Amino acid sequence: MALIPIVQGIIYYTWDVDFLQQIYPLLVHVPLILLLWGLTGKLLWPFFSVMGAYLCCQLRRWMALLVVEILGGGAMMLDVVELLITLPLLFALLYFMTPAVRYLSGYSRKMQCQFGMIPVLYYVFDYFTKVYTDLLSSGTPVVVEFMPFICCVAYLFFLLYNFTKGQEENRMKEIQKSLDMQVAQSMREITALRESQNLARRYRHDLRHHLQYLYACLENRQIEKAKDYISDICDELEQQKVVRYCENEAANLILSSFAGRAEAEEIVMKVEGGIKAQLKISDTDLCVLLSNALENAIHACEKVRKEGKEAKIEVQIYEKQEQVFLQVKNSYNGEAVFENGVPVSKEKGHGIGVQSICAIVERYDGVYTFSAEKEYFILRLSLSEKSVDSVHFTAD
Repeated sequence: MALIPIVQGIIYYTWDVDFLQQIYPLLVHVPLILLLWGLTGKLLWPFFSVMGAYLCCQLRRWMALLVVEILGGGAMMLDVVELLITLPLLFALLYFMTPAVRYLSGYSRKMQCQFGMIPVLYYVFDYFTKVYTDLLSSGTPVVVEFMPFICCVAYLFFLLYNFTKGQEENRMKEIQKSLDMQVAQSMREITALRESQNLARRYRHDLRHHLQYLYACLENRQIEKAKDYISDICDELEQQKVVRYCENEAANLILSSFAGRAEAEEIVMKVEGGIKAQLKISDTDLCVLLSNALENAIHACEKVRKEGKEAKIEVQIYEKQEQVFLQVKNSYNGEAVFENGVPVSKEKGHGIGVQSICAIVERYDGVYTFSAEKEYFILRLSLSEKSVDSVHFTAD
């Protein structure tokens, strides 16, 4: 590392000045990039940093030219002003810009390339038109207008980029808001169903008291009264019944809840398979996934029922080799529009559920397919429990 300035000094004192100016990038910029690469272990960002530093030298140059233009003076005055400006400008850049540059260094390579585009273009333009040729000093219009052209293109590019980014952020906020609402609804359903189970347990606990009452009715030959009492108890227990579809409590409660809704809408719902009690996939994501899939299925079946046709939902869910598989097959009226393999809806407020399903599946490195076959709409998906450690999702 110490040899670099020594070698550079020897070259400066022995070689021709014009030739040194032409190979200056090889003497200074390339060694600096390689040095930063060795210190940081990264190549792209040190390269853009050196290009950015070269671009910032234009600040010093232009301010010195402005002072000379106002106060007068020749080349000597220009050099003196540049020297006087260098240190204050350097400290200002270090103080104000270092945090921002350090923050940008943690961005993706794509984002780094976007920020490094202008410094690199300026670097190439400056050397090509001033060092290796005299195109800039010759006043060729296409060369003189090149940097304003680049500024215009950069402005339009960042305008479109930020517009697209803003739209994406707004869309994600809408999805996040919808997810929060769906999670809250799912949690309310789980709470209600748990209370239902607790109520059933209390009924079983109170069985002794019920039997004592029935015994008294029979002993007093009040047969009809006993029958009515038994009928009332059976009705209450039936209302609180939670069908057990699988060992996983969260999935079981959601399936039971939607089975009740399907029955109320005269929709035949069949559930096959099952998943174990403990999954690496969070209960929240599982509830949102099942709720959205079944909500969409019931919504489609309701349209079929309005046409006076039979509607049914078939659910298959199982877990194998740290993969959770789900298939929801439901009747639909034949109206389905797909974009990039994903169903879309023109109805206001609809379509968010599908986006939620896709987002959850992608977070767990899974796959999903939506298809329509004759009178059935089919959702198939799988989630990988192996990727759970890398899933970071928080809802504000």
